[in-house]
Amino acid sequence: MFKDLVALTKPRIIRLNLIAAFGGYWVASKWDLAIWPLIWMLLGSALTMASACVFNNYLDREHDMKMERTRDRALPQNRMTPRFVFGYAVILGVVGLIVLFTLVNALSGWLGILGMFVYVVIYTLWLKRSSTWSTSVGGISGAMPPVIGYCAVTNEIDAGAWILFALLFLWQPAHFWSLAIRRKEEYRAAGYPLLPVVKGVTRTKWQMLPYILLLIPASILMYTYDYAGIYFLILSIGVAVVWFVHAISGFRAKDDEKWAKADFMISINYLMIMFLTMILDTNGV
Repeated sequence: MFKDLVALTKPRIIRLNLIAAFGGYWVASKWDLAIWPLIWMLLGSALTMASACVFNNYLDREHDMKMERTRDRALPQNRMTPRFVFGYAVILGVVGLIVLFTLVNALSGWLGILGMFVYVVIYTLWLKRSSTWSTSVGGISGAMPPVIGYCAVTNEIDAGAWILFALLFLWQPAHFWSLAIRRKEEYRAAGYPLLPVVKGVTRTKWQMLPYILLLIPASILMYTYDYAGIYFLILSIGVAVVWFVHAISGFRAKDDEKWAKADFMISINYLMIMFLTMILDTNGV
């Protein structure tokens, strides 16, 4: 029971996004860290993200039965009832938003609501079932954590918030399409019109390139606006170039699944390296 409760929240997604939220908070703090606001921001963010992921499980329960990757989840296997999972999602979301609104600031709370709405309603309920644009538009919700972290300190949306948003928004489509290429037949069987299913693998590889390439000017802006230092600039651009070169190599790949798996791992490492370097090389006051 406990294991399923945790799995419904998609803890790996939450872990990556909490690193991003911490990075946003740290950048805005400029090494002058207030611990308790940080803790409340991370807790509120984790609970709202968990709520959105549980809603995603609830809404996708019938489609999940058709995919090998998801058919062992609690709802497809009838280990939990839909009503219970829906209530679980509501409780997580309400508590998370209360934490953000009352213990952080109202802006963080509204950003939390925006992220949940885009992920649950726009992405899961609508576009994921009807359009190849689901991945790109869904990236709006995934880009919220660092913005929430940043705005928890500044209480305003300024250039830093927009740059952090851009970094996460641009990262997500190429990252997810690597997974979608590997699982395209499962997504086809489940009825999801993802880009590799509708337009094919080659078109998807082309579509990945501009997103990865645009990460470079976004990193340059972080340096130009004096949010991060030269080490961040060099490493973030370096890893983005490695990712871009590997993405181009996909057009010569004989085994798309093997290539996509490697590309997926590069995307994960890009995010980790970028945010860890950003944290360590944040410019002070």
